[in-house]
Parts: sequence; structure tokens; C-alpha cells
Amino acid sequence: MVKRRSNIMKRNMAGIVVVAVLAVMVIQCAIEAHELEGGKNKVLTPGEELMVVECNPVQVNRLIDYKGFTVGFNPELHVPNWVSWELTAEETTGSTPRYNKFSSDPDVAGSAENWDYSYSGYDRGHMAPAGDMKWNEEVMRNTFFMTNICPQAKSLNTGAWKSLEEKCRQWAVADSSIVIVCGPVLTDKITEYIGDTKVAVPERFFKVILAPNSMKGIGFIMPNGSVPGGMQKAAMSIDEVEAITGHDFFSALPDSIEAIVEAQNDFHSWSTFK
Repeated sequence: MVKRRSNIMKRNMAGIVVVAVLAVMVIQCAIEAHELEGGKNKVLTPGEELMVVECNPVQVNRLIDYKGFTVGFNPELHVPNWVSWELTAEETTGSTPRYNKFSSDPDVAGSAENWDYSYSGYDRGHMAPAGDMKWNEEVMRNTFFMTNICPQAKSLNTGAWKSLEEKCRQWAVADSSIVIVCGPVLTDKITEYIGDTKVAVPERFFKVILAPNSMKGIGFIMPNGSVPGGMQKAAMSIDEVEAITGHDFFSALPDSIEAIVEAQNDFHSWSTFK
């Protein structure tokens, strides 16, 4: 009886902490404006606050604020450093058809061209996936800009990476919304380039996921090829992904909560998250 009462109290306290954290973030968002590229001030929602990434300072990083997701673009390597977005349960049920027309973003210096990937042996691998953006036609089109694309081996793009994207949509429904950041691991030495633009071919890719309502997180790093052991073997803590990439994720969380969430690596909890 005592143990059961203790467990109930722990769950109640956890719920209070989550509500308090979200309340603080809402207040902060209401009073803070962030300067975005183009000189426009924008008050960020709690989800957008969590999408902010403190990029590895060694990497050239141009912020591109597309509708539906944000890209930290590297014009020297012609790939994103990272891409972040919030995915809600409602957004997973969209009916917008896949666009399927890749193109350079004419407004972004250093954007790769579609033909850079032709006969390269690599897929045009989405970072923010088209499958997450069926809720809006413009957002769907935005995912086909080459600023959101990296050279991916087909075995990754259609294998473990795709499986993880599908899992993320399930997790968004389970938690009502999740925040996702992914991209190439550019701290690895780049030894291969494709196309006339010389698009960098990453050796590995990362993805970190935060479920703010359940207040839990997980990270993944996958090789640019087949992934032995699949998602489970690729899982790690967000802290470990930060150490490898040099990026800082989810810094909008209070430090004490961020420390707990980013140290977690409980793949079983996520695999049964429904």
C-alpha cells in the first residue's frame, strides 16, 4: 500500500513539473521576440522555442525559416547542418499528395542543384520528411528544396531512416506533439562529394526527438548505409548526439529538466509508446 501510494505521488509530481515547465515556456514566449533572418521579429510558440538549435560554432550556418520547419544550412558543404520541426498528432493525418519535384532554392546561396545527385549513386534524402508535411501544400513543396536534402545511400533512405520517420509519426500521435531535429554528422571528415556543386556526402546522420508532454527524449545516429541492428542499436541519449555533433538541442528547457531528458536512452519505452 505504501509503495502504491508512493508511485501515485511520483506520477502526480511528474505531472506538476511538466505543467510548470510548459507554463514557464508560454510566459517566456509571450514576452520574448527573436530576431530571425530577414530582419523580422517573431514571437515564438513553445514548440518553436524547442526547435531552436545552437549550432556547432565551427560550422557555417545560415538560418532559413520555411513554413513548417527550420533549416540551419551550410552553404560551403551544400547540405543542412540540421533541420528542426514540430510534428503534431493532427498533422500526421494530412491528405496533401507528395510533391516529388526537387529543386534548388533560388533565394539561398550555396543551395545544391537537383542534377548534382544524378548518377551519383545516392538518393535525395529528406531531412524533414515529406510524410510529416501532408497537412499543407506549401509545406509539402518546401521539403523538396535541396536545402532540406542530403546524399543518402538507398539502404538507409528506404531502410532504418524511413522506419524511424514512420515511428516518429506514431510518437506524435501518442504524445499529441513531438519536436524533431535531424541532419548529417558534419564533424566526421568529409571524403566524398557529388555533382558540379561538390555536395558533401556525410558518413553518418543524427536524429533527436523530444516528447514535451511526456517529458522524455531520445537520440539516434545511423551510418550512411545499412544499419546493423536497426533503430534499437542506433539509439543513444541526446547528450551523446550533442557530444558527437557539437550542436546544443532543446536549450529552451529549464536546465534541470534538460539534464534529465537529454541523459535518457530508453528505447524500450519509446518502442512501446502508443
